[in-house]
Amino acid sequence: MAVVGYLGKSSREGIIFSVSDDVVLTLENFKWSGSARYSIHNRHNYHALTEYTGMDPDKITFEIQLLIEHGVNPLEQVVKLWTYEREGIALALTIGTKCYGKYRWNIVSHEMTAKYTDRNGDIAGATVSVTLQEYLRT
Repeated sequence: MAVVGYLGKSSREGIIFSVSDDVVLTLENFKWSGSARYSIHNRHNYHALTEYTGMDPDKITFEIQLLIEHGVNPLEQVVKLWTYEREGIALALTIGTKCYGKYRWNIVSHEMTAKYTDRNGDIAGATVSVTLQEYLRT
């Protein structure tokens, strides 16, 4: 099995992105964004002044295809994401050999789209969109 990364408290738990003959669990549409904050000071009869006031936390968004035929239980993976989000757990994000961010990430939102179900009505294929926000140490 080739582990291509993970999102979790350690590389042994959490969401493990991997590819093998039995399991395919990888990221798609990975986006990393950041922004700066500025204040605008209005002045009477003159141009307004802008002042740099800091950085907003970075954000990362991506999608995960969860397909039972790729050896992944979609609902089990979504429950892991949901638990991390609801409990506010700060998570490491590693993809390839790169650890992203200055420290950790929080899941601020997720959205699951069920693609199809099995004959019992259980979700057998889904796409999950995840939004992470940078979590820095004080």
